[in-house]
Amino acid sequence: MQVPAQPYGSSRRSARRRSGVGHTLDWSSTTQKAIYRTLLRSIYADKEIADERIRSSGLERTVVYPTRLTHGPANGTYSAGDRLPMKGNPTISRAAVAAFMHQAAHGNEWIHRSPVITD
Repeated sequence: MQVPAQPYGSSRRSARRRSGVGHTLDWSSTTQKAIYRTLLRSIYADKEIADERIRSSGLERTVVYPTRLTHGPANGTYSAGDRLPMKGNPTISRAAVAAFMHQAAHGNEWIHRSPVITD
């Protein structure tokens, strides 16, 4: 897979990935690691390859790693950071992730970073 240098006339790329892919596996809880290393192992291997291609594309990019997604509304309170401690199997709503990605796409704070986001 090749990522074009200027997709749709933009030099910025945002991607949503699942927490536990690549470097975020080290920060996952014991429960999360068990799930990622067994049930999701082959899926996560492919996602790690795709993430590396995005990072090496030369685009201004933000790769967002949400915890387990829910269908709830965005409540406006979540934690986002380059590294967050995890306990159990934390969640975040899809709406909250969308709001964060919109903010990240229109600002400069998260360019060339890979934040983890959770409630």
